[in-house]
Amino acid sequence: MTTLVFGHKSPDTDSTGAPLIWAWYLTEVKATPAEARLLGEPNTEAAFLLRHWDLAKPAIIADVDAGQKVVIVDTNNPAELPPSINKADIRGIVDHHKLVGGLETKGPIDITIRPLACTATVMLDLMGDDAARLPRALKGAALTCILSDTLEFRSPTTTPHDRAVAEALAAELGLDIPAFAAEMFAAKSDVSSFSDAELLRMDSKEYTVAGKNLRVSVLETTAPKVILDRKASLMAAMPDVAQEDGADQVLLFVVDILNEEATLLVPNDLVKTFAEKSFGATVTGDTVVLPGIMSRKLQIIPALTL
Repeated sequence: MTTLVFGHKSPDTDSTGAPLIWAWYLTEVKATPAEARLLGEPNTEAAFLLRHWDLAKPAIIADVDAGQKVVIVDTNNPAELPPSINKADIRGIVDHHKLVGGLETKGPIDITIRPLACTATVMLDLMGDDAARLPRALKGAALTCILSDTLEFRSPTTTPHDRAVAEALAAELGLDIPAFAAEMFAAKSDVSSFSDAELLRMDSKEYTVAGKNLRVSVLETTAPKVILDRKASLMAAMPDVAQEDGADQVLLFVVDILNEEATLLVPNDLVKTFAEKSFGATVTGDTVVLPGIMSRKLQIIPALTL
């Protein structure tokens, strides 16, 4: 049976590139036939990764069959995985997020969760010398993943090791990191063709904070005005998205990559309370700027409180 490798729902760059990298490793190095899958349409930057490196888009799946062999990458949260994930035969987890709990396995498995900015960095470390065998396109995918997750080393999640791995890959590929990252971020920022609901779900994860079920959405961009000009319609779409997804509230943070700050849309008193109690902000309108806030994993989720 072929092992399926996939990341989280609403796949970003890391959850698109990492399954391709690890499926290659399992197949070519470990002699374990594996194929990458996606749990939804990749976002604009992830689509850039596939297009730029001429990689075929993995098939999109909504669920997994009972007994299907799988390896989970870039998450360990059941809420971000197929509904039947605990009926599958989970064979491994490679991740860089906090341990959530709730996954069930049929036996002992290999789990690697490291405090690095990117799953691709973890994977290259696990591969060791075999990483040199990666095809050029997958080395490019790994570089793209690292630059995405670190926001070209601006994110506070960035470690010196992530940066060293990215710089080594760029040198090998003959790429200038600032120029390539600018292309990536331009692709990420082009959201003109997406509906408000699609934007609210594009880079979104589910969390429960103080008894409230939240969809915490982050849009990273070099052109925040394009998104903020749509704030009225985005806020109007939030109740329906929340209801459809079983959430109490959608929190949307628009991260300005270049100015290293986030703007939180504030549609109601609940979000206002979250902003004031979580970030010490003073809210006077329907948005609030949070200087220095760049990372959902490190700065937003740990701070959320009521």
